Amino acid sequence: MKAVTYSATGDSDVLTFGEREEPHAGPGEVRVRIHVSGVNPTDWKARKGSGSKQLPRPQVPNQDGAGVIDEVGEGVTGFAAGDRVWVWDAAYQRPDGTAQELVVLPQNLVVALPKDVSFDEGASFGIPALTAHRALTSYEHAAAELTPGSLDGRTVLVAGGAGAVGHAAIQLAVWAGATVIATVSSHDKAELARAAGAHHVVNYTEPDTAQAIGALAPRGVDIVVEVNVAANAELDVKVTNANATIASYADAPGADSVTIPVRPSMAKNLRWQFLLTYTVASEAKEAAVRAVSAAATDGALRVGADHGLPITRFPLDQTAAGHDAVEGGVVGKVLIDVA
Repeated sequence: MKAVTYSATGDSDVLTFGEREEPHAGPGEVRVRIHVSGVNPTDWKARKGSGSKQLPRPQVPNQDGAGVIDEVGEGVTGFAAGDRVWVWDAAYQRPDGTAQELVVLPQNLVVALPKDVSFDEGASFGIPALTAHRALTSYEHAAAELTPGSLDGRTVLVAGGAGAVGHAAIQLAVWAGATVIATVSSHDKAELARAAGAHHVVNYTEPDTAQAIGALAPRGVDIVVEVNVAANAELDVKVTNANATIASYADAPGADSVTIPVRPSMAKNLRWQFLLTYTVASEAKEAAVRAVSAAATDGALRVGADHGLPITRFPLDQTAAGHDAVEGGVVGKVLIDVA
């Protein structure tokens, strides 16, 4: 079968396209024929590492993907050959990501893909949507699992509303009933955030961002989904309501620490939540998978330019170019056509 692997960390030229032996599903596992593989920042960062380092065995990159089950192992229930599925965390602490034609996974990493949901959408869930769900549910007064109406009356601020996680956060928050304000850096990105469903959009490169957000949310924001907490901590404290949560899921290049306004945070009883989707507690991760699946079934997690997340595509043998595009900050989602 065709696959992309790397045997040492480094720049994208360590990725090699070639043949691998076909794997087979063991007990509790299913084999998925991948149609589309998704690329996230975590994928190129894992591949790049902190310098050149030889790996104990070849690694297939990419955590997310979607396809069709074609082999079911002993003891697997709820799945059969021919089922359409999306997969998550495929390459986390495992050598087999989704940049290959066939991948064998434990059945808990495989989720049924509704018939009306495309492989492109399924390959775009994973890291972005599960991260967004945890950010939204880290709020003290939110349900542990989002459902329609579970965020009624709440206001959510999504920083970087044109990114993949920001896009998923907008869609999930709107699906759950929240009023959503997104911040962006350009007119084009503002249009993407609106297409995703944001009720209000603020260009943070213009003066008086806090004042603009305050005018839209005079009571204050309840949840901040934050992509650059080092730059935005002071702003976030200014625009939040009492007992709000600021959930940070990323750090900007070169910004590995943050100064938090302590007294203002104390005065508002703010919660600062830092998160990495891989190490989220299993109960919270399982709730996120269920909620994302339910939102997808409801048609709430669409992708593509018309829905605020433009797609850039590459064939499997150009996965390195896909990694470079994500590392270079391409707007939207990068997908790899595998099948």
